[in-house]
Amino acid sequence: MSEDNQETLLEFPCEFAVKAMGETTPDIDVVVVEIVRRHVEDLQEAAVRTKQSSGGKFTSVTVTINATSKAQLDAIYQDLSAHDAIKFVL
Repeated sequence: MSEDNQETLLEFPCEFAVKAMGETTPDIDVVVVEIVRRHVEDLQEAAVRTKQSSGGKFTSVTVTINATSKAQLDAIYQDLSAHDAIKFVL
């Protein structure tokens, strides 16, 4: 087992859903996908789902990726969290 697998319960590679939420804007999904694409080469269009909150103020964007390591996931979460348009990352 590699050191990477010892730090997490996940076994890599694995399918993993990254969810980011921000205020509803015309490009919130584009922002999230662009950030995730920095770390995932083979991101498919079908991997992206969006959903607005009941009041329409917030939008969640879920991107399902083929995660290859904990370091990759950490980098995605760090970049998403650092962006001003993103309020929460799950």
